Amino acid sequence: MTLHLKAVHVHLGSAHILHGIDLDVRPGEIVCLLGRNGVGKSTTLRTIMGLVAPSQGELSFEGQRIAGLPPHRVCARGIAWVPEDRRVFASLTVEENIRVAAEITGPRSAQARAEAAIAPFPDLRGKLKQRAGTLSGGQQQMLAIARALAAEPRLLLLDEPSEGLAPVMVAAIREAIVQMRTRGIAVLLVEQNLQLALGLGDVFYVLSRDAVVFHGSRQDILQSQIIGQHLGIDLRETERA
Repeated sequence: MTLHLKAVHVHLGSAHILHGIDLDVRPGEIVCLLGRNGVGKSTTLRTIMGLVAPSQGELSFEGQRIAGLPPHRVCARGIAWVPEDRRVFASLTVEENIRVAAEITGPRSAQARAEAAIAPFPDLRGKLKQRAGTLSGGQQQMLAIARALAAEPRLLLLDEPSEGLAPVMVAAIREAIVQMRTRGIAVLLVEQNLQLALGLGDVFYVLSRDAVVFHGSRQDILQSQIIGQHLGIDLRETERA
C-alpha cells in the first residue's frame, strides 16, 4: 500500500472538517477524489501533505506513519503536491522553477531529473528562460506539475489541475497524468471535470458532508445512484457526452 488513511478526522478551530476518512492509494494507481465544493477534498490533500494536522486516525505512506510530519519531511518521504492555485515562483524562469525542485533530493543528477520532469510538457521546452509569471494559466499548470515531478515523487497529489483551462491544455494535462501511471507514480486526483476523472481514474471516492459516501471502480461509479445524489450529475450521461 502506498498511501493509507484510516478513520482520519480533522478539526480547524471548532469546525469538524473531516469525519473519519478512509482512503487507500496503491502503487501506480490513479485515485480520484470527487465531491461538491466545500466537502473536504482539498483539506484531505493538505492533511496528507502535513499542512493540516489530523486530530484523530491513521495516516501512513509506504508503511511509515506520516501524520504530524511537517511538509518538507512529507516531501522527503516521496510525496509531492500541486495545489489548486499552482504557486509557481513567478519571478523565476521556467528552468529555475524546475531546478529548485530537482535539487531537493540532492544536486547529483538534478539535471537528469529536471529533463525527465519536463518531458511530458513539450510546450515548455521553448520557454525555459521565460519568467513563470508571464506564462498562461495552462502553461503555469504544466510547470507546477513538472516542478512536482522533478522531486521524483512516488505519490503525486493533484488539486483541480484542469480548472479554468482550455480544452487543448486539459488534453495535455491528461496525457501527462497517463504517463505518470506508466512510470509507476501513484496519483491522488481532486477534480471537478468528471469526463477527465472518468477517463483517468482506477478507483473513485466521493465525499459528501466531509465524509466518504462512495468508494469503487469506474464501473461501480457509473452504475451508482449515489453519484447523482451527491454530485448532482448523471455520470452515465457524462460518459456518453
